[in-house]
Amino acid sequence: MAVTESLREAFAERLHWCEAPAASRGQLLRAHSDELLALVLDTPVDGPVQLDPDTVLAPGSAEAALRAAGAGVAAVDSVLKGEDRRAFCAVRPPGHHATVHAAMGFCLFNNIAVAAAHACDKHGLARVAVIDFDVHHGNGTQAIFDSDPRVLYVSSHQLPLYPDTGYAHERGIGNIVNAPLPAGTGSDGFRRVWRERLLPIVDGFRPQLVLISAGFDAHKRDPLAQIELDGEDFAWLTAELVAIAERHAAGRVVSMLEGGYDLAALRESAVAHVGAMLA
Repeated sequence: MAVTESLREAFAERLHWCEAPAASRGQLLRAHSDELLALVLDTPVDGPVQLDPDTVLAPGSAEAALRAAGAGVAAVDSVLKGEDRRAFCAVRPPGHHATVHAAMGFCLFNNIAVAAAHACDKHGLARVAVIDFDVHHGNGTQAIFDSDPRVLYVSSHQLPLYPDTGYAHERGIGNIVNAPLPAGTGSDGFRRVWRERLLPIVDGFRPQLVLISAGFDAHKRDPLAQIELDGEDFAWLTAELVAIAERHAAGRVVSMLEGGYDLAALRESAVAHVGAMLA
């Protein structure tokens, strides 16, 4: 993966690399239904199987999805046990569009939701913040947690854009905060929304753990959207989230890769993001 190569080049011995384990059935069922597990894990796959217009099962997809979800679980365990303070999971497939019952939008299992549910159910956390700056709204993550007071979901994303959710009136039980951005939003507008509106909400929640859905498709070179950010913007927001984690969560942050479809922009953004986590 281009991201892992770039991270190895940029940070060499500063990173501790771990092979992602497969998520267990019980871990997946905290966020998903038996029906979705059966679809992803038990469908015979000799060639591509179209699940929706954007989502395909291919040979190896189930194993990759299990390990993508398992990476988040392992990272949560590591930071909550004090073995590490922060972790970045360079995974594919992404996850934040997958709902309780459905794979969609390139996503098979909702990796960040599985990780958040594990933090709450296994480790007993009462306040987990999920921060999503992917250019597409994480409809699946929002739907999974929209009635769970233990999880705060905060997202900035372009609208209108797939999946056409994440409008400001979508608030769950008060634990969902959406900040739609119009096409053409650049660094100033993005940072203003986070600085003036979203970051104070995250800080006020006093999270015991900060989870990040790190999509880098809001980069100005990404072909699937029209937000005009660069690596410095992702580094800035990451540093702000790390500061919140330092105040309330003993510095504990787990980030999981979501979207990003221009490889050069993806590499640049991931290096900037991880660099801010290491600072």
